[in-house]
Amino acid sequence: MKLPFDRLMPGKRWTPARYRALLRARGPRSVQFRTRVAILTGAILIGIVATAFAQAADWAAGVFNHYAQNRHWWPLITTPLMFMGLVWLTRRYAPFARGSGIPQVIASQAEPNDATKTLISPRTVAAKAALTIGAVLGGASVGREGPTVQIAAAVMGLTHRFVRVPLRGGVLIAGGAAGVAAAFNTPLAGLMFAIEELASAYEQRVTLLVLAAIVIAGMVAQSVQGDYIYFGVIGAHMPLLSALLVAPVAGIAGGMAGGLFSRTLLAMALGRNVVTAWTRANPVKFAGLCGCVVALLGVFTGLTWGTGYSAARAMIVGVDAPLWFGPAKFLATATTAIAGLPGGIFAPSLAVGAGVGNLLREVFPGEPASAIVILGMVAYFAGVVRAPLTAVIILSETTASRGLMLPMFATAFIADAASQWICREKLYHGLSQTFAMPAAAKA
Repeated sequence: MKLPFDRLMPGKRWTPARYRALLRARGPRSVQFRTRVAILTGAILIGIVATAFAQAADWAAGVFNHYAQNRHWWPLITTPLMFMGLVWLTRRYAPFARGSGIPQVIASQAEPNDATKTLISPRTVAAKAALTIGAVLGGASVGREGPTVQIAAAVMGLTHRFVRVPLRGGVLIAGGAAGVAAAFNTPLAGLMFAIEELASAYEQRVTLLVLAAIVIAGMVAQSVQGDYIYFGVIGAHMPLLSALLVAPVAGIAGGMAGGLFSRTLLAMALGRNVVTAWTRANPVKFAGLCGCVVALLGVFTGLTWGTGYSAARAMIVGVDAPLWFGPAKFLATATTAIAGLPGGIFAPSLAVGAGVGNLLREVFPGEPASAIVILGMVAYFAGVVRAPLTAVIILSETTASRGLMLPMFATAFIADAASQWICREKLYHGLSQTFAMPAAAKA
C-alpha cells in the first residue's frame, strides 16, 4: 500500500523527514494552504458584505424617495447641503473614499500590501460605505456597485493580513470582480470584469483559484439574496436583419455618448485650466453647485434621483418614457461624479443607457421596444467603461435576454470603437492616476 507521499513523489522513499517537509510545503501552516484559505474565506465574506451593503443602499433609496414625494421642494435645499457635507467629510477624514472605488482598486495593484493601509484600508472602506449611503440619502445619482468593488478588495486584504500571507495584485482583481458578481448577482459578469477591465492594464494572469473566488462570492450573494434577476426576466430578442440596421446606430450613438461622459470626468479630474483650478481650490463650494444642479433636475423631472433603476426597468419592459430622460440623467450622473462624492456610476450608467435606447425607439418604431432599450444600455455602458464583453454579459444576465446576445456583441464592439473617437483613455484607468500611493505608505 502506497502512502500519500509516495503517490505525490513516486520513486522516492518515504521518511519522517520528507513527510515533515511535505507538511511544511503544503500543510495547514504552509503559505500555499493559508493563501487558499484567505482567498476562499474572503470570497464568502464578500458575498455576505456585498449583500448587506446592497440592502442598506436600497433602504436609503427608499427613504429618500418617500422624502422627495412628501417634501417635494425641500431637496432644493437639502441635496446641495448633503453634497457639501459629504465632500467635506470625505476630504477631511477619508480622501481615498471619493469617487467610484474601481480606480482605487486598479491603483492598488502596483503595491497591494501597502494599499491595505490606504486605498483599501478598513477605515477607508468603512467610510466609503457610510458616505455612499449618505449620498443615496441625499438624492445623488450614484450606484453601489463601484463602492462594492473597493469594499470587496479590502475584505481580501483583511483575510490575507489575518492569516499572515502576502497580498498579490491578482487577488485584488479577484476581490474587486467578486464584488461586481455579488452586487449584480451575476457571477459571469464578475469574471469577465476581472479579465477585461481590472486586469487589462497590468496583464495579470487570473488563476483557477481567483476564478473560484469570483464564482463563490456570486453564489453566496445569490444564496442570501435569492435567485433573482436584476431587471427581471425580459427575454428580449430581435430578428437578424433588424439587428444589422439597429446595432450600428445604437453602437455609434451610445458609444459616443459614453465617450463624452468619460471625457468630461477625466477632464475635470486631470485637466489643468482655470475651471479645474477653481474646483480644486473650492471643493465644498463646487460640490454645493453640483448639488444644486442635481436637485433642480430631480425636483422638476422627478425621475433623475438615485440609481434610476425604476425608470430603466420601466423602459426595458416597454413603458413609454419622456425623451428627455436620457440627457437629464446623463447630466445628473456627470454632475454627481465630478462633485467628488463617494459613489459608483454603474447603475446610473445603465439608466442613462436605457434613456439612449428610449430615444432610439423613435428612430426604429417598428422594432421590439425592449430589445432597442437593452441595446442602448449595452452601447452606452460599453462606451463609458470601455469593457464591451462585460457590458454584454451584465445585460444578458440582468435581463435574461440571451436571445439578444449576437446583436449585443455587435453593438458593444461598435460602441467601444465609437467611444474612442471622443475619449482615447479608459475612464477607470485614467482616474486611477489620481490615487498615487503616498510615499509614507511605500516606505
